[in-house]
Amino acid sequence: MKQLKTFSLVLLSSAVLVQSCKPEFDEITPDKGNLNAAKYVAIGNSITAGYADNGLYYKGQQVSYANLLAEQLKLVGGGEFKMPYVPETSVGVGGSLNAPLKLGYATDCRGITGLAPVPVAASGDVNIFLNSIAANGPYNCVGVPGARAIEVVYPGFGNPANGPGLFNPFFTRFTDDPANSSMMSYAAAQNPTFFSLFIGNNDVLGYALSGGTTGAVTPSAGPAGVGFDASIDLTVNTMTANGAQGVIGNVPDITSIPYFTTVPWNGLTLDATSAAQLSAAYAALGITFTAGANGFIIEDAAAPAGFRQIQQGELVLLSVPQDSLKCAGWGSTRPIPDRYVLDAGEIAPINAAVAAYNVKLRNVADAKGLAFVDVNAFLGAARTSIVYNGVEVTTTFVSGGGFSLDGVHLTPRGNALLCNEFIKAINLKYNSTIPQVDATKYTGVVFPAN
Repeated sequence: MKQLKTFSLVLLSSAVLVQSCKPEFDEITPDKGNLNAAKYVAIGNSITAGYADNGLYYKGQQVSYANLLAEQLKLVGGGEFKMPYVPETSVGVGGSLNAPLKLGYATDCRGITGLAPVPVAASGDVNIFLNSIAANGPYNCVGVPGARAIEVVYPGFGNPANGPGLFNPFFTRFTDDPANSSMMSYAAAQNPTFFSLFIGNNDVLGYALSGGTTGAVTPSAGPAGVGFDASIDLTVNTMTANGAQGVIGNVPDITSIPYFTTVPWNGLTLDATSAAQLSAAYAALGITFTAGANGFIIEDAAAPAGFRQIQQGELVLLSVPQDSLKCAGWGSTRPIPDRYVLDAGEIAPINAAVAAYNVKLRNVADAKGLAFVDVNAFLGAARTSIVYNGVEVTTTFVSGGGFSLDGVHLTPRGNALLCNEFIKAINLKYNSTIPQVDATKYTGVVFPAN
């Protein structure tokens, strides 16, 4: 009978694909070159904040690329870098008031128990949003989970009086002027000598995570606060107004991250009998099945029957309920709901926007004489393999070691490698010799002890 070749809980029990051998490091003498990192401020979204495993928690913040970079900058004259930490004893909290994830054991609809991402607690720690830490600031890390480029310049981004969807509680908790300050103004007020800007993912990610059913892709055109280009211009012009140096990272191809690549489009594996039965059932629509791998049946309002067979290149999201695939006929006798699929018509505007954003970011970096990090190329290489001092990291979910359990954000090791990309770009631009982070000291996904 039919079998589903989808992401399996049991498959998570496979060994980590990490190849280790004796690390080798080149000894270098730290030198600031032309760099002035005395006051470093980082602007960005969840990755800058240290969000991982679908939540913001203390240990994740410790290994954000920005915090790791700040530690390395101290070797060449960098000063204190304050993180808006959540309490060390807290479980943390996600954007839906959820608890972060860990790798644990779960039993599926077939009664099979295996490794899977499970919450560390029944709910997240909402006190993180209720207790302001502004009095201990200002904070050098202005990384706000969920922030888009157009929201960096938005005054009152931390103001709850704006109403749901018009403020960000992750910013509210640490800004000293929720009603008026923007991420940009908060960062600029610290008068940094050096800044990093890594923003833009969420300008397409929200739309993508919803399967193209909610949200919108930020347009390039439009005034600051509406269009991506003008928002970037305003942010960078403001941050460089006093002569600050800086580094800009571009936007990766989000459709290549595990959230969109883990569930195979052709994950419906059938034996000959099941293939014949389904072919007969769908004969009127001209949909046929064969023994072996087949594309799922998905909702599509534009299709004559309101559903069709998914095509190669279209994506099934990691959020699709696995039990519904395994035991409720989703993808075979019932179409997978649209919110769990990115079809070709939804992928195209995402890719076009990312390409346009990256042209803009590169041009601004060049025009302002700032360092530039091609994060898109870095993560593109990780799709195949990145080997760092004998340790291999890929974008493969769980076993690849680069992405955390939400399939969107990085592991400590992934953050360390990203930090090194920023260091390379800074060294190249400012003739500095900032030592890279030893990424072998940082973990990928942590497996339970037994």
